[in-house]
Amino acid sequence: MTLTGIVQNYSGLLAARFFLGLTEAGLFPGLAFYVSLWYPRANAQFRLALIFASASMAGAFSGLLAYLIVKMDGVGGLEGWRWIFLLEGMLTVVVAIAAFWLVWDDPKTATFLTEREKDILLASLSYTAAGSTTDTRTSNEHSSHWKQVKAAIFDWQTILHCLGYWGVATAVYALSLFLPTIIKGLGYSAAIAQLLTIPVYAAATITCIAVGYFADKTGKRSLFTIVCYLIILIGYIIVVAPPRFIPGLIYAGCFIAACGMYPAIPGLLALASNNWAPDAKRAVGIAIQIGVGSMGGAAASNFYRSTDSPRYRLGHSLVLTFTALGLLTTVSYYVICKRLNARRDAVGASEHGYSEEELINMGDKAPTFRYRV
Repeated sequence: MTLTGIVQNYSGLLAARFFLGLTEAGLFPGLAFYVSLWYPRANAQFRLALIFASASMAGAFSGLLAYLIVKMDGVGGLEGWRWIFLLEGMLTVVVAIAAFWLVWDDPKTATFLTEREKDILLASLSYTAAGSTTDTRTSNEHSSHWKQVKAAIFDWQTILHCLGYWGVATAVYALSLFLPTIIKGLGYSAAIAQLLTIPVYAAATITCIAVGYFADKTGKRSLFTIVCYLIILIGYIIVVAPPRFIPGLIYAGCFIAACGMYPAIPGLLALASNNWAPDAKRAVGIAIQIGVGSMGGAAASNFYRSTDSPRYRLGHSLVLTFTALGLLTTVSYYVICKRLNARRDAVGASEHGYSEEELINMGDKAPTFRYRV
């Protein structure tokens, strides 16, 4: 990030962005998995929402910072855009150094917890289903990590989680990459366009936290995520449908869509985190979900062409299509999980014929495991 501010040619820019992507790729999957090591399934989405809300809040502050920092044009002989990368990049480095001492691997290594507190926390992290408890932390001692890697790659959930994430990630990347451009195309200056992104991201932050809280409280993750997809669709329909160019309506549509896409990400991650077990399988599964799903960002970067300004109907229509795909995938996932739960309920808690060790090794395939949707 910081080195992007000192590049002098296209090759240097590619190198800086390549290494940024290389080092940043594991951050969000790691954070999502990290939450599952500290919080029970019922409390996961709100914590994930807090993490992702920080991303949308960063979007709000980055718009304000960009507006202010760009005025440093000429300071130190550098253009204003270089200062944006230098200052925001250096802040990231400072936070990373602090995290080395402030972040613990898991509850077992946390020095701020007493032994009794560790035991209570680890007990609360156990999966409870059909009257029996399967501790996924213990399961890693019974099964090969490589076996779980293979299980995650070929699991039926993987393709659905990837497609669902792809659908909303396309919308998120499209908005974050092109919102200032879209607003500028409505007739505002570049500086004012940066300021007008702030209300959009601020509203998305509030919605993200609120949805995460109520999804945990009610336990209806899929329902809230499906509603988020519908909000995105409504927003982009407002943008695309009008027969004539209405700047305020386009801005309102982007505003509404943002309030759907940012809460949807924690919902999708919570579904994946809740329904993959044991830990090794969950870690790999989440990485695949975010890695493959984020490729929607590569697609989104080519959606908005300058020749389509100011309406960008092609770009908005493509985002609309991918969002519909994500909605269809999430509905399908909900239906499948409900049917699998019903099938396991029909068998009964004591009629499966497996030993406790076998159930532990089976992870989410165990007949006592219930998918949380």
